[in-house]
Amino acid sequence: MSYSHQSMGSGSRSTRGYEFGRTYVVRPKGKHQATIVWLHGLGDNGSSSSQLLESLPLPNIKWICPTAPSRPVSLLGGFPCTAWFDVGEISEDLHDDIEGLDASAAHIANLLSTEPTDVKVGIGGFSMGAAIALYSTTCYALGRYGNGHPYTINLRATVGLSGWLPGWRSLRSKIESSNEVARRAASMPIILAHGTSDDVVPYQFGEKSAQTLAMAGFRQVMFKPYEGLGHYTVPKEMNEVVHWLASRLGLEGSR
Repeated sequence: MSYSHQSMGSGSRSTRGYEFGRTYVVRPKGKHQATIVWLHGLGDNGSSSSQLLESLPLPNIKWICPTAPSRPVSLLGGFPCTAWFDVGEISEDLHDDIEGLDASAAHIANLLSTEPTDVKVGIGGFSMGAAIALYSTTCYALGRYGNGHPYTINLRATVGLSGWLPGWRSLRSKIESSNEVARRAASMPIILAHGTSDDVVPYQFGEKSAQTLAMAGFRQVMFKPYEGLGHYTVPKEMNEVVHWLASRLGLEGSR
């Protein structure tokens, strides 16, 4: 499978004036049935994501792999690197950078907005990429971004590896505020996976994210712990993702 190094949406700016990097695309080998935006972790880029994804036996998926803006990151003492939003110490008291989250979620939605109407769309990512994938998923359920602007993409699947859930404190009350919101949350398939030996994003954050989503009304959340796994992916984990996506999206010819 080949991927092109074209720059879809390169140069588009967020509300904070940050410029998103190059977007890499892995085109489907077979019939185009689904498109998934895959989001890299802190300090990484879309190119490395595309190289991982092109090896997966999912011939009916088009992968879109954007690159986050380079911005000062509090966790790194203000040192700039590619990041979907600003993040400080990963702890129970983690402050959510709603403006940064919204800007990246809007950029991702824009990448999906031109996909054919008969193609199912989803979102996934690793670490910080998983966090923005989950944030986008909550925006889909709520029908709006954190800033109140409407979210219009009809997401069909979410994958989060070694990540966490931004905005978890207020999620349940927001989901319960509307029957339509609760319906969207209940019907949204999500798979989360996390290594028990993760020393970057502790395992408890992955586990708590899954529990919080389930308690808020997301009824189709699968959580997969991986014993002894650190902050990286392994073939067993990716195989699980492949089978889950093929099943949830009803893809032809995928095993």
